[in-house]
Amino acid sequence: MKEFFGRDDLLDALKSLWDKRVASLVTCRGRRRIGKSTLIEEFARRSGARFLKLEGLRPKPKLSNADQLRFFISQLALQTECDRSDVSDWLEAFSRLNQQIGNRKTVVLLDEISWMGFYDPTFPEVLKVAWDNFFSRHPRLVLVACGSVSMWIRKNIVDNGAFAGRRSYDFVVPELPLKECVKFWGKRMTREDLGEVLDVLSVTGGVPKYLEEVKSVLSADENIRRMAFIPKSVLASDFEEMFRDVITGESGFRTEILRALVDAPLNVSELAAKLGKERNGHFSDALEELQEAGFIGVDEGVNPETGKDVQEMRYRLKDNYVRFYLRYIEPKLSIIERGGYAFTSLEQLPGWETIKGLAFENLVINNFRELLPRLGLERSLVTSAAPFRKGREARGSGVQIDLLLQTNRSVYVIEVKRRAEIGHAVVDEVDEKIARLKRRRGISYKTALVYDGHLSKAVEADGYFDATIDIREVME
Repeated sequence: MKEFFGRDDLLDALKSLWDKRVASLVTCRGRRRIGKSTLIEEFARRSGARFLKLEGLRPKPKLSNADQLRFFISQLALQTECDRSDVSDWLEAFSRLNQQIGNRKTVVLLDEISWMGFYDPTFPEVLKVAWDNFFSRHPRLVLVACGSVSMWIRKNIVDNGAFAGRRSYDFVVPELPLKECVKFWGKRMTREDLGEVLDVLSVTGGVPKYLEEVKSVLSADENIRRMAFIPKSVLASDFEEMFRDVITGESGFRTEILRALVDAPLNVSELAAKLGKERNGHFSDALEELQEAGFIGVDEGVNPETGKDVQEMRYRLKDNYVRFYLRYIEPKLSIIERGGYAFTSLEQLPGWETIKGLAFENLVINNFRELLPRLGLERSLVTSAAPFRKGREARGSGVQIDLLLQTNRSVYVIEVKRRAEIGHAVVDEVDEKIARLKRRRGISYKTALVYDGHLSKAVEADGYFDATIDIREVME
């Protein structure tokens, strides 16, 4: 059996559904490869429940709703003793599924549900009728509607008034935290250099499917080479698979947004101008879906100078895999597919140190909760946690802070560094940033350094930082 790591909070929330005396309808969303269906299967296994997985076919020009229905029944027949004959519509298909549920504790996963209902515009309404008349009558049933096209699930189920009062739980599956990522190296982790692990995570992020491809006996260089720079490798092919339109085969608007954010964070006006697009509903939907899937982050929260919400939100590329793909894989894709691209060291990649630094920032920001105990904030209400940017540093009045944590009484300016040697200059950098902030009365300003590398003794001896956090301690 494949090992399963993390997700304890989601599993606990799902397991609590069995405390009810009625059936539960759950919606689950998340990016491709994040482990949605694996999570639901693990939930069923730990619950001692029967697990039925029914997946939609990826739409193609020559497929039809009849093909989706046949595939649905074929999968159901393989897992139960149901009739294999064709059905005429989705209500009949759901009725046949209903006949196989019975009184047993059962988890039914409707996976890639947006593909399942792609050819039938009445699919959401039919599912609602089936829930009301069939599935809701099984008190020991959890029915999960799951998919990577989160906007479809939101519009057709989560925000659909027809399902009001019917859903028991809705959640998005995020990347794994650092402490779970290291478990993919197994027992070798006790003798593995964490710098090598961070190099791999700079490319994969906390995406389980990518981490499953890691061979712990190999170096970071060799793992990344075989995962990204050989033909049809998972990292070389997955970007197009995630974003290719199911009918046209083209990559579409969402990839344009990601490419626009590769170099620097942008506010919505800057982003629209760079893309030459209008700020309309389609634009907003694309940003929201990319944010929900974890591809981009929004630097919002509280302005430390005013105590009010920031007025100018900035979008940044937070997915480490996407950044690496757009910088290093896509430009060389034709050579990779011919089998002609190879390198002996990651250090030979132009700008690799910069990419590592940005990836490290993403990892720290995404895992900021792991820092709270080391900052003495494990029992505090954190009102804001995000990077902060004001003006332009080059003009002498701007400031850019890697991570700003705020409580009702304190502002924590957190510098994030990944370098071989971290000298006393980091103290001056942070002190200058704080000097450029307008201080609010009644607010304490704290400083922290989260780092990977050799920290100069002069930094520790200075006593400037209220906390210095070696990321290796967090990972271990």
